[in-house]
Amino acid sequence: AAPGKPVDWASFFPDERLRALIKLALEHNRDLRIATARVAEAQALYGIQRADRLPTVNVGASLARSRTPADLSSTGAAVIGQRADVNVGLSSFELDFWGRVASLSEAAKASYLATEQAERAFRLTLVSSVADAYLSLNEAQERLVLAQSALETRAQTRELVDRRRQAGLAGDLDYLQADAAFEGARAEVSALLRQQSAARNYLRALVGAEPKDLPAGKTLAEQGITLEQQADVPSQVLVRRPDVLAAEQRLLAANANIGAARAAFFPRIALTASAGTASREIDGLFKSGSDAWSFTPSISLPIFDYGRNSANLDLVTVRKNIAVADYERTVQQAFREVADLLVARDQLAEQLKAVEAQERSQQRAADIAQARYRQGVGSFLEGLDAQRQLVTVQQSLIQVRRAMWSAAAQLYKALGGEEG
Repeated sequence: AAPGKPVDWASFFPDERLRALIKLALEHNRDLRIATARVAEAQALYGIQRADRLPTVNVGASLARSRTPADLSSTGAAVIGQRADVNVGLSSFELDFWGRVASLSEAAKASYLATEQAERAFRLTLVSSVADAYLSLNEAQERLVLAQSALETRAQTRELVDRRRQAGLAGDLDYLQADAAFEGARAEVSALLRQQSAARNYLRALVGAEPKDLPAGKTLAEQGITLEQQADVPSQVLVRRPDVLAAEQRLLAANANIGAARAAFFPRIALTASAGTASREIDGLFKSGSDAWSFTPSISLPIFDYGRNSANLDLVTVRKNIAVADYERTVQQAFREVADLLVARDQLAEQLKAVEAQERSQQRAADIAQARYRQGVGSFLEGLDAQRQLVTVQQSLIQVRRAMWSAAAQLYKALGGEEG
């Protein structure tokens, strides 16, 4: 990808099985559904608040009949009255001279946008979390295969040493060492089986559905996740990261709420009006002279509120200060995450090269030790120790590969990679 350009997760991760799992997670993860629903909620609240900036116009029709008893009537006879009305009305529309309603609308808009960015941040976190869980499961599976192979080798070695002992070619010490190595390998297999089960359950929980008919996956050595993605300049990081954008919108919402709180100290002017026709009979509603209208402006000015408006202004000011601190903390955290992951990426790549070289050397040492033992010039303990060290290095190699790919996945999220 070009420098500064977001990378789609489907392009970033070459493993088809991992891509299928990420797609399932984006469709079925329960927490993501909640985050998406909160965006819809914030959008609806913004729509409600924005509607307050425009007058509400209603059309109404009514018919009223009443009977006045004779002793209450001015004519001395019972009177039956009727009135029909049809009108178009304007319901208590506030003239927003001091921007109170506009500020509330801007605050609602910023809150909606902050929620939307928070949902984007969660999607990015979900993508990187699924990748990390998948890589951890691969690590557990590969280490388990290696441990099971070591267990089988240790079992064969123990059996061989036992036969040599019975033939008088090996002592009890050799057998006890072989048996201890076998039991250690068996314990390692049990621990890795538990780790594999936990990794699989965690991945299943992230995905939110039982994966079926998935394409074949790649081993850790075959992953090929690019490590050449460079950190952007600070301004580009700020533009891209959704958590930074969400903090910025929360700050804008806090500022808008201050405007609304200040406007509460000024008078509120509202208009209520209606125009239509009125008549005693329904068939006279639209005759000449039946016009009817009303116009009711009102003004209210807070005089004694026992400090309510002042306390509310203090409250939103404090919340604005909190939003400023939250924004600064988010920016600092963004820079720290990128810096840490860039260092981890480079150092893990160097560590991998070193462990690969160590594995090659240890493999040669184990082969030499086994050959010396078969030729009778080396001890059994020497060969057993070489095999143990080889297995340890091979296990480390798997762990470093997983850590390197996980760092790449976390760097993708830290740089605000496109969530797709």
